[in-house]
Amino acid sequence: MRLFQCIVALSLTAFGNLFGQTSEERLKTYFSALHENQGFNGNVLVAENGKIVFEQSYGYADFATKNKNYSAIQFPIASISKTIVASAVLKLVELGKIKVADPVTNHLPKFPYPEITIRHLLSHTSGLPPYNAYFDSLWKANPNKVFTNADFLPGVVSNRKALLYQPGERGNYDNINYIVLALLIEKVASVSFPEFVNKYILIPAGMNHTSFFPLKAQYEQNQNHQFAFPHLFPHMYSDSLVKANTVPYIRSYWGAYNFNGFGDFISTTHDLLKFSEEYANGGLLNNAIMNEAFTPVKLNNGNNNPGNFGFGWEIDKDSLFGKVVYHSGAATGFSAVLLRNLPRKQTIILFDNTHSNASQVAKNALKVLNGIRVDPKKSLAKMYAKTLLSNGPIGARTTLFELKNDTTNYYISEDEMNLIGYDFLGGVNNPNPFRFPEEHLYKEAVETFKLNAELFPNSWNVFDSYGEALVVIGEKAKAIEMYKKSILLNPNNEAGKKILAELLK
Repeated sequence: MRLFQCIVALSLTAFGNLFGQTSEERLKTYFSALHENQGFNGNVLVAENGKIVFEQSYGYADFATKNKNYSAIQFPIASISKTIVASAVLKLVELGKIKVADPVTNHLPKFPYPEITIRHLLSHTSGLPPYNAYFDSLWKANPNKVFTNADFLPGVVSNRKALLYQPGERGNYDNINYIVLALLIEKVASVSFPEFVNKYILIPAGMNHTSFFPLKAQYEQNQNHQFAFPHLFPHMYSDSLVKANTVPYIRSYWGAYNFNGFGDFISTTHDLLKFSEEYANGGLLNNAIMNEAFTPVKLNNGNNNPGNFGFGWEIDKDSLFGKVVYHSGAATGFSAVLLRNLPRKQTIILFDNTHSNASQVAKNALKVLNGIRVDPKKSLAKMYAKTLLSNGPIGARTTLFELKNDTTNYYISEDEMNLIGYDFLGGVNNPNPFRFPEEHLYKEAVETFKLNAELFPNSWNVFDSYGEALVVIGEKAKAIEMYKKSILLNPNNEAGKKILAELLK
């Protein structure tokens, strides 16, 4: 174990020796360390003035078959698809077919919210609830039905919900906005949504390796299309990845919800570079529309919307390197980002088919590209969890405390420790959205919460969680003690007060 720790520490420390390196060398060092750290598996492309300065593939496209990622392989681009869809909508604006200020009902008369405009949809300020609010009950009543865009308006009309807020009053990112935009494109253009996108966006940009490939098809277990398959870890403490399309709940969910407009394309890093260059250089839309797309939409009160969204793009609030626009994409077992620094004409494209945080990695890569050192750090919480299973509580504690002060190479997160504790424990607070079988490792859960309380003694939440685990294993007296500590730290912990009252009866 200690030999392994030394090797990891040395490989990470080597990243610090960046002086005199070219941007390509700096990026290679950064991504190599990140991959060794299990922080990146996929394709990366970095370009400046339209020319590639760094490109590399890491890891496997399919872990079961050991097929490797390579530069030309297609990846699902998830919500990066929204930049393509928004571009198609703005092309209709440029052609004089619509205006962004138009109420949606001007073009889709059956849409039951006359106060929502195209601008609201593009910028996620419509106030629409997620599509699950309309369709989950319909899915439950019709478990074998596949819901498509043809079902969308009838479902929304028949199961109408109140808006979350008045359009333009607030903002919340949601896929439903882009389902409506896909329907609008079809209605106004009188052709299918993929056909219009292909004619006005993909072909003009030279994106010959970008395909319309709906999420239902992406997650089908028996399909022949070869691309980088999404993978995920069943648990935060797992060593092995599983292919997302082998997970019953994931396959069932995307088999039922085959809506289009928010995550339907697969592409390559080279094609997205073409898109980035054509878009930013005025090859797809005129400059006035492009500049509006790259400007945060204002709320009704005059402030920027909370996501800082323009039309299909998010504008980074950090102006260290000038104006940066981007869109991330996250699907089940997959993470991606397309990021462009406008004044420096730098583009970073990341695809990761192991569900890592590509957006943060891209922002760090932008720093590395521009000469700022970023140390890729390893999660001590995840290392602790795996060591706890292999070496027991004493070995796991020893490892954590040996490495805790090495903040150059490692980080410890209260939230990660708590999530791992719940992952061990199972139950309603378990971070298990894909419904993997729970293992109920109660002893490991209690050890994790206990250590988290030791590491973060001023956090009311860790004592609350520790108390919850103690209740599960029947240690009532200790649980009472932990809930009392939690409430002392946070007198407003009403849920904790109710549990404590029950325990004291």
